[in-house]
Amino acid sequence: MTEQTGGRRVVTNMALSLDGHYAGPDPQDMGWVMPYAVTDVARDHLTSLWEPATTALLGRVNAEGFLGFWPTVIGMEGADPRDEAFAKWLVDADKVVLSSTLGEAPWERTTLVDAPTAEVVTDLKATEGGDILVLSSASVIKALLAADKVDRMAITVFPVFLGGGPRLFDDGLPAGQWSLVSQSAGEHGTLALVYDRVR
Repeated sequence: MTEQTGGRRVVTNMALSLDGHYAGPDPQDMGWVMPYAVTDVARDHLTSLWEPATTALLGRVNAEGFLGFWPTVIGMEGADPRDEAFAKWLVDADKVVLSSTLGEAPWERTTLVDAPTAEVVTDLKATEGGDILVLSSASVIKALLAADKVDRMAITVFPVFLGGGPRLFDDGLPAGQWSLVSQSAGEHGTLALVYDRVR
């Protein structure tokens, strides 16, 4: 079991290309994600992650992107019910945004924190609640992996080579074993994987 005081898990979620990148050479271009992100396997994968979670942990850049887009999905004509359900969860969930530059949070139910990621997570895990879900914030996930603070790691692998760009797994991470909890394959060869940290 993990060495935690409350029963909360830290769950990270990230999409990766088959050649191991979470973004291409132009990090602003996320067009490669779209054909795969709207597949049933990707939507069901995300649903399985947010349903047990009560807190979203985000970096500033991701917070601005997520919280600028997802609330607009609620009530959108033709929206997939799973997308709408996630959008409602994101609006209603407690959000912790790591930022040293934002003065005040422009979103409801949001706490801004300017502190090391591992410390923030240790504090969150000491409180009551469900899973702490880190949504695609690479800088946050990298810091948590380096500090060995991730309890469950969800990865969606999209069958595309980006040929360059930043990687999620840097050399020098703490050695350790992971146990495969679930796997599912879907349209376009999308693969959703969930691993638990073996401690």
